[in-house]
Amino acid sequence: MVELSLRDRPAIVTGASRGIGREIAARFAEAGGDVAICSQSYDDVEVVADELTAAHEGRVVPVECDVTNRDEIRNLVDTAIDEFGEIRALVNNAGGSDEPSNTIHRCDEETFEWMVDLNLKSQFMMSKEVLPVMVDSGGGSMVHMGSVNGLFGIGLSGYSEAKSGLLSMSRNIAAHYGQHGVRSNVISAGTIETANRREEMEKTEGRTGESSARDRWLDQYPLGRFGTPREVADTSLFLASEMSSFITGENIVLDGGLTTSLPTSFINEVYQTDEPPTRE
Repeated sequence: MVELSLRDRPAIVTGASRGIGREIAARFAEAGGDVAICSQSYDDVEVVADELTAAHEGRVVPVECDVTNRDEIRNLVDTAIDEFGEIRALVNNAGGSDEPSNTIHRCDEETFEWMVDLNLKSQFMMSKEVLPVMVDSGGGSMVHMGSVNGLFGIGLSGYSEAKSGLLSMSRNIAAHYGQHGVRSNVISAGTIETANRREEMEKTEGRTGESSARDRWLDQYPLGRFGTPREVADTSLFLASEMSSFITGENIVLDGGLTTSLPTSFINEVYQTDEPPTRE
């Protein structure tokens, strides 16, 4: 029986000092996996590594790495090889956006390039560095952190274009390297309630003067809630493990139904779908 386990499947998780990346690293270590985690601050990621190694079965190794720097990426991969002997899973989680640059006319060229470098080029460089190691290891799984922003016109110029490009990159990896046992998939998440996301919503409240940005966001989700870092981590674990051994080149939309329909507020107004159903 295939288990939801990462024993004997060493992994790299980028952007793992907090939020979603930290939760993914924790879930991998909990599932018995050895994990190399990175952040731009060694002090931040060292604390996480110590905590997770003490709490879980897997061993977590901290590495300082700016994922937009090719030399530092190579050092991260070399460290993982030195520590574990192979790499069987990669989670390209590191990324970020500039919320004020939410439309093209507000986004200058420098900011656009920074967001594309961080959210697309860095994942390309990381995947390229890991690929030969993963092939030599007998294959493995790459998980790239996308976004619903890459699926439709929701704003955040630069960030959204990069996340859309990530879908094509992942499909190409799946098509070209499946013959070597490498799988590649994207997770396109909706709003995940991290500390950073809550702060962004609070800034929106201050800019618009309206009372609750959180409530306005929630109204767009058919499930009536945001996602959690644990849910992203569970999905990442599934894709990194042999439980998903026949899934590749796919985009897993983890968004509580956000992209399935018109905004819930509009549907409620027109069709009164907020009225609870009853049996006839």
